[in-house]
Amino acid sequence: MFGLEKYVDECGLEPALLNLMRLRASQLNGCAFCIDMHSKDLRAAGESEQRIYELDAWRETPFYSDREQAALAWTEAVTILGDGHVPDDVYEQARSQFSEKELIDLTLAIVAINGWNRLNIAFRTEPGSYKPGMVRKIQAELVA
Repeated sequence: MFGLEKYVDECGLEPALLNLMRLRASQLNGCAFCIDMHSKDLRAAGESEQRIYELDAWRETPFYSDREQAALAWTEAVTILGDGHVPDDVYEQARSQFSEKELIDLTLAIVAINGWNRLNIAFRTEPGSYKPGMVRKIQAELVA
């Protein structure tokens, strides 16, 4: 998992976009630890409180770019997989904003956060103690 995260962190996608996607997937999955982590990481990186608070209703706001909206729609579709597939319109929206490599990388990032969500939920990881950047330090030590 840490190896996959290292790849995602170095793939070239914008860190803010990745953290928005991670927070949104964690909201969908109900992972309190990951919601705590990624909201703190977003704040530490300078993200506005307004965009963090409105993320759950991103479709109803003007606060996210077309690229971010495409990433959030893709995140929701890949995380939930309604009817066993990603809807064609969501795929087309994502392809209009991301190159083939970027969409593959974004999908790998979604796979990773969904995995982390399931691990943290299963093992009842308690939210609240996370400090921004903490996991990246552990990752760097393990995957050096």
